[in-house]
Amino acid sequence: MPAPSSSSASARLPAIAPPLIDWQVRHGRNHLPWQHTQDPYRVWLSEIMLQQTQVTTVLDYYQRFIQALPDVASLAAAPADQVMALWSGLGYYSRARNLHRCAQAVMAEHGGQFPRNAATLASLPGIGRTTAAAIAAFCFQERAAILDANVKRVLTRVLAFSGDLAQAQQEKALWALAEQLLPEAGADMPRYTQALMDLGATVCTPRQPVCRQCPLQWQCRAQQAGNPQDYPVKTRKLRRSSQAWWLLFLRDAQGRYWLERRPAQGGANAIWAGLFSPLVYPGEADLARMLAALPQASQASPAQQRHDLPVVLHVLTHRDLFLHPVVVQLAPATDGCAVPDIHPAAGAWCTGPQALALGLPAPVRKLMLSFEELFPLVK
Repeated sequence: MPAPSSSSASARLPAIAPPLIDWQVRHGRNHLPWQHTQDPYRVWLSEIMLQQTQVTTVLDYYQRFIQALPDVASLAAAPADQVMALWSGLGYYSRARNLHRCAQAVMAEHGGQFPRNAATLASLPGIGRTTAAAIAAFCFQERAAILDANVKRVLTRVLAFSGDLAQAQQEKALWALAEQLLPEAGADMPRYTQALMDLGATVCTPRQPVCRQCPLQWQCRAQQAGNPQDYPVKTRKLRRSSQAWWLLFLRDAQGRYWLERRPAQGGANAIWAGLFSPLVYPGEADLARMLAALPQASQASPAQQRHDLPVVLHVLTHRDLFLHPVVVQLAPATDGCAVPDIHPAAGAWCTGPQALALGLPAPVRKLMLSFEELFPLVK
């Protein structure tokens, strides 16, 4: 079936807004902490956190973030390290960097007030078209369409939209249809927008959609044809790769670990950009060369102790990282400044609590939390 075009489909588009709004009142998610507010700061924060992250994961992070930085002014004034530490473990760290930049832009360019329309919101750092529309709909009742992954799935199934969303022209056509499906009254926009999000997350799921619970089952062309899993159509698939990293946790005689900030962005350093991590090596041979160059212990001092921990699989969007953690206890007489690959300007020796207050990648944070238990092994 050819994809409906934005020009020919409008006369026969189903009226999905009324049943969606009614369903959301009775069956939608109405308990989330960022709902029932028109504070654009809180709505914006929740929308950014929810990008590619499950609601259950976001809940605790959202509460901690709001407690530490309750408004856009406090976020704009916060040190970058505090922002990254609050975000640590959520992943996709460019979101946190853009969050900080966006707050500063709101303060500097908009007098501390979020713009009240989607077009201007979308000009801010890290706010795309869907996020801008969500903020505008929830907070300012603007008739603006969202089109995240869940909503694409709902709309392509309802409309039997078979255009390949890997093609920009087809995605543009779906945007046009999404705008035509909006409710007429701006006052209905918060509930309608939430309904689309809820339906895609809980009923119109990628696999095994629960069509009998869907308020749009009688209007859904894919359900009537018995092929909802054929939508959305997107031919271009992500190419996954794998990579092994060796993480060297150097521990000095005072129980401190060497952590350094990774470059802010760019090329091979894009992973964990701007976060703190132990020394990273692409292979065991590189790690071995570094360890061989460590200052040798004197006869009066014990030698360095090496402990290889189990490999950790860290799954990223396009890549599987196989992390090989190695903890090396330096000899008591070793001067940290004399250790190869350590550049004092790039990082610092940190105790466990000091390290956990920094922006750490999720697997590094989990490893360091386990070190207290493993302390007898590395003493």
